[in-house]
Amino acid sequence: MTDLPGGDAPDEDAPLLPERRTRRRRGASAPTAPGPVPPTDPTTAAFQAHVRSARSELENQVAHARAEFDQANERIKERTGRDLIVAIGIGLAIGAAVVLSVIFWKWIFVVFALGAAVLGVFEFGRALQGSGRRVDLVPQVVLGSVLVVSAWFLQMWLLWVVVFAAVAVTVVWRLVAQMVARDGRRYGDVLDDALVAGFLQLYVPFMAALCVVLLRQERGEFWVLAFLIVVVAADTGAYATGLMIGRHPMAPRISPKKTWEGFAGAAAASLIAGVLLAWLLLQLPVWTGLILGVIILGTATVGDLGESMIKRDLGIKDMSSWLPGHGGVLDRLDSILLSAPAALALYYLLTPLVTR
Repeated sequence: MTDLPGGDAPDEDAPLLPERRTRRRRGASAPTAPGPVPPTDPTTAAFQAHVRSARSELENQVAHARAEFDQANERIKERTGRDLIVAIGIGLAIGAAVVLSVIFWKWIFVVFALGAAVLGVFEFGRALQGSGRRVDLVPQVVLGSVLVVSAWFLQMWLLWVVVFAAVAVTVVWRLVAQMVARDGRRYGDVLDDALVAGFLQLYVPFMAALCVVLLRQERGEFWVLAFLIVVVAADTGAYATGLMIGRHPMAPRISPKKTWEGFAGAAAASLIAGVLLAWLLLQLPVWTGLILGVIILGTATVGDLGESMIKRDLGIKDMSSWLPGHGGVLDRLDSILLSAPAALALYYLLTPLVTR
């Protein structure tokens, strides 16, 4: 036995240190030879190969379908100038929020109407400013907000007073602002600015206010939902039909992409939607659904073409780019705004015909 450096021999009975025990165990353990690999079951191997083949085939099909869908989306985007996927996603989200608010929380729909009116006034005012018009955005937005909120709290005759006051204030504000500016602006341009100031209040906030007035009526939430669905059906029918078979322009100088084939699709969709809504939702005779479909189709088409004419006059494609795939807020409201007073008039005319 070799002595330790300190001169003492190690004690045979002394407990081994952990390091030594570990080394002794490792030294005592003999290396183990790898055992034979069990043979693979032919059935299992065939099943695994089948799974791998099916997964590879599915991945190839998904990739092929995605490539075809992307190509179709690009062709639609080139033809319409819209991203179809983004437009559908945003449209569904907005539609779901509006439907839920109309049915369950009317005051939330009023908030939506107020926000839409404010954004519409703002982007329309900015577009007018970009074309050289003088628009006072602050009073326009403030008075437009007052107008929409008043429709929820005030009676109809008082709402007319608010409308008159809003138009008068915006016109006078513009004239006074021009007098203070003293920049030599021509009389004709000043008159146009004053007319635009009043028109802006009537076109966006007042129409939105009439939608709120309709919402306040007995079963008004169903009427709001009905005319919105007819507008969406007409817009969707026109878009799909025009995209597939549209050949003959409807108003090439105003909106070159609108076709008579698209209008026919819009008419069919709006009439079908009107009949179904009158029967299932509004509790009206079926024939009144044809009236609802025709009237809303007409106002929606005029509203769409009217806004297109305004944009062409301003030299712009969209009012803004706040809603990807749709353009601006006003680009989505053009058909709805003009349909709101028509829906309110139809409510007063057709409600006495409720069948149950």
